[in-house]
Amino acid sequence: MPELPEVETVCRGLAPHLEGRVLVRVLQRRPNLRFPFPPRFCERLTGRRVEAVRRRAKYILLHLDDGGVLIAHLGMSGRMVILDRPPESFGAHDHVVFETDAGSTVLFNDARRFGVMDLTTAEALADHPLIRSLGPEPLGNAFSGPVLAERLAGRMSPIKAALLDQTVVAGLGNIYVAEALFQSRLSPRRIAATVSGARAERLATAIREVLGRAIAAGGSTLRDYVQASGELGYFQHQFAVYDREGLACPGCDCDVLRTGGIRRIVQSGRSTFYCPQRQR
Repeated sequence: MPELPEVETVCRGLAPHLEGRVLVRVLQRRPNLRFPFPPRFCERLTGRRVEAVRRRAKYILLHLDDGGVLIAHLGMSGRMVILDRPPESFGAHDHVVFETDAGSTVLFNDARRFGVMDLTTAEALADHPLIRSLGPEPLGNAFSGPVLAERLAGRMSPIKAALLDQTVVAGLGNIYVAEALFQSRLSPRRIAATVSGARAERLATAIREVLGRAIAAGGSTLRDYVQASGELGYFQHQFAVYDREGLACPGCDCDVLRTGGIRRIVQSGRSTFYCPQRQR
């Protein structure tokens, strides 16, 4: 599933093609994705000008000139494809089509159909069921070591599981939690409530830095993800621990034959990669 850096990269790719443009045609090619589309979906979007393309956690937000907001989630395999002109035909998985007054077309393609699209208003956005329980944005001014420590206080689950909880911090997923925990030298097995003070400060800093590097690299391409331009992301070439079981971690001075290198364990049904020598 695309995580915060991938969604941020998609938003940045969409902005030059959608911001300030009028949606002259919107086509819905099936009745539902993960959930049914809202009533009069195409009618409510057609003729509207896109004022801004924003992101909240893993959601793409299109703010419209009438105060409406389109909320979109890429799901497991969804992607936005930008074309210079409307296509002559559509693929089987091109489910939503947005044509602009500049002649360009944005296709929402989703083979597995786990994506989501809904409509709300800017006024009601913060209370929307998909948005209202989200934690702070890790790249926002409201996120810091003390804020993270406060949100982890009393949580007896492993820190890895706590960070995947979108009510604790918004937008993090399996890849970037593993990378941030390695950078902050914290074991994914550590009880979340023990991450306070200097540990929380290290972790908050690592989360910001890892996400920043990933955005600069265009995100990580493992299976379905591509940028809105069609390019692949490249952050997977910078992974320190994720998907590197048995290998040495960056700067490793351990005897990998003795230690086994980077270890893979399963937590809450998800693979966790870490260095047991460096992460405590």
